[in-house]
Amino acid sequence: MRELPPCPVCKSEYVYEDGALFICPECAHEWPKEENIQTDAKTFTDANGVELQDGDTVTVIKDLKVKGSSLVVKVGTKVKNIRLVDGDHDIDCKISGIGQMSLKTEFVKKVLK
Repeated sequence: MRELPPCPVCKSEYVYEDGALFICPECAHEWPKEENIQTDAKTFTDANGVELQDGDTVTVIKDLKVKGSSLVVKVGTKVKNIRLVDGDHDIDCKISGIGQMSLKTEFVKKVLK
């Protein structure tokens, strides 16, 4: 039996194969087998697994409370010209009516042209 890689999200060792995917039963993260190859460059993906790049437009998929204020970023808010950065929050952007924000890639989906 070959050894399966740990989950890249939660680091669980209970990963299993399903066709062309690896699946984590603890956090429900799925990723393709060929993505298991380690690379030096970090790739950023949205909630659906679509790769993000600097300058992309994304849509927020969940109401997000803005820490330290009573503002809320609503579902469906379109964010243009994102900038990808390393850190806890992967996206730096400006949101109309709120201002400069940092978002996590797991709460956005890419707007396809």
